[in-house]
Amino acid sequence: MAPGYRVSPNDLASMQSGTHCLMYSLLGAHPDSVDGVAGSRCAVWAPNAREVSVVFDGNGWEHGHHRLGSSDAGIWSGFVPGLCHGMAYKYSLQEQSGPIGQKADPVAFHAELRPKSASIVYELSGYDWHDLDWLRQRERTNWLEQPISIYEVQLGSWRRPRDGRAFFNYRELAHMLVDYARQMGYTHLQLLPITEYPFDGSWGYQTTGYFAPTSRFGTPHDFMYFVDHCHRHGIGVLVDWVPAHFPSDAHGLERFDGTCLYEHEDPRQGSHPDWGTLVFNYGRTEVRNFLLSSARFWLDVYHVDGLRVDAVASMLYLDYSRKPGEWIPNPYGGRENLEAVQFLQDLNTIVHGEFPGVVTIAEESTAWGGVSRPVYTGGLGFTMKWDMGWMNDTLRYLRRDPIHRQYHQNELSFRMVYAFTENFVLPLSHDEVVHGKRSLVSQMPGDYWQRFGNLRLLYAYQYTSPGKKLLFMGGELGQWTEWNHDQEIDWALCGHTTHDGVRRLVGDLNRIYRESPALHELDMHSEGFRWISCDDSANSVFAWLRLGRNPRDFLLVAMNCTPVPRDGYRLGVPANGYFTELFNSDAAIYGGSNLGNLGGVYSEPIPLHGQPHSIRVCLPPLALLVLRPVSPRAS
Repeated sequence: MAPGYRVSPNDLASMQSGTHCLMYSLLGAHPDSVDGVAGSRCAVWAPNAREVSVVFDGNGWEHGHHRLGSSDAGIWSGFVPGLCHGMAYKYSLQEQSGPIGQKADPVAFHAELRPKSASIVYELSGYDWHDLDWLRQRERTNWLEQPISIYEVQLGSWRRPRDGRAFFNYRELAHMLVDYARQMGYTHLQLLPITEYPFDGSWGYQTTGYFAPTSRFGTPHDFMYFVDHCHRHGIGVLVDWVPAHFPSDAHGLERFDGTCLYEHEDPRQGSHPDWGTLVFNYGRTEVRNFLLSSARFWLDVYHVDGLRVDAVASMLYLDYSRKPGEWIPNPYGGRENLEAVQFLQDLNTIVHGEFPGVVTIAEESTAWGGVSRPVYTGGLGFTMKWDMGWMNDTLRYLRRDPIHRQYHQNELSFRMVYAFTENFVLPLSHDEVVHGKRSLVSQMPGDYWQRFGNLRLLYAYQYTSPGKKLLFMGGELGQWTEWNHDQEIDWALCGHTTHDGVRRLVGDLNRIYRESPALHELDMHSEGFRWISCDDSANSVFAWLRLGRNPRDFLLVAMNCTPVPRDGYRLGVPANGYFTELFNSDAAIYGGSNLGNLGGVYSEPIPLHGQPHSIRVCLPPLALLVLRPVSPRAS
């Protein structure tokens, strides 16, 4: 029998009441000593188990040698001598009327490298952080008014070593990624899930370790170094977090104590038909606390700057991907998952209340209202939401042969009808370059030159549209093949003129975006955008203004979505003077044909498009221009 450690009655009551978000400080395995004997305090929630033991090398992995004591709240706890930092362990649970099974610790801080599945005792304290200046600045920052340009990365397939190892370590990746992100002008890295997962092909989205950074890339302290190094060099770190579902691996959460503890018993509520995974029971207090504690853990212990919550739509709707009769309505007869709504509101209330400056971002693909609106107004409380409509409409439009685009002008203009109903991120993510969809450049129509012209147009349109920016790794290289998690992105393309031009274009767009208040200050406000022309479908031309808080701070953006140059094209402008060509996606340095306006144009006192003045410009083929007013025209 494991001796005398017990979770306190106050903590037990708190965990049962729905207010405890520090489960990681109480449950799991924590190195300690009793009467000079080293070991670990262990605690696990398994209310329906008949008996729980800790098994590890010290007892031959046999049930019964180190039994834990139980409580009325279903918490089994005790001190296990000899179970020390770095040692693998599992819980051995005997069901009430069934067999004995072994489970990984749901609150483990470290885990064995797959295919092994045991948890590892890890002392999290002791890392010397150097990011206090970053954290203080983060607290004072309103990210909705700041440039956010996100480089989305899957750590295992960004770069791979040549020395026979499968992966680089978190520390090595920190230096390489920070150097690259700074060179490219990104503000943030977003990591596909680094919570421990058994199957590489899930990319981390089938999580088994909600408190453990995957051991593929090193230890918890190695990941702390990764975040710390990013912060010390001005790069934020966002992580994917997956509370929507969990896999049915035998060592994981499925029927943890012989019953459906974390999931629903009824498959109409407890299983995901799309992914073959299980759905959390958000209405159960302990499950809600488990997930809220996990979210808090990454912000508290690892200093991450935000959580991107995956598959929110699957949480919100009880009939998600289900046919009639395959789901159970809520108590009011509706399809909304009220318990999941409450959980998401609790999540965002806690995160924003306890960690000012941290962002939460929802991947939510429906028209659910108020995803990024405050909880006190009835919203879900996320900081931002991915604009899946923008992504789908934009890619659909640009996949069309340019000769047909004149009939689909509204596929781009429609976005501005709803652009400010939420705080949006414009995503070109990993989801758009997998499962046979092909890489972005391979999705573009036309010959070799036109494909790259369309790709440059896509990126320039993204960066000059209202909303924060996200691009998945490899997109900046103009990679021909779609993403394969089993190999690194195609760095061999570096040195090829056209591909280098795309990478240079993305870097310049990042810098212009960061340096131009008109492109980010009012990202989330309608005052930051004004159409100049959105109805010239015959020429497939769009033009708009981006505006900053200073009325004089504006940029004119014009986009030609055909391979036909438009010379002498007239656009209305709100001010008299000289307009310099700040950016031209057709420039030779980007791989374009180098048509343009010889540095800029003067306005003329000819009203057009509701503006008092106008300019005549050359709109290059498949290209976007950004023009900035510089000075009044000389008399």
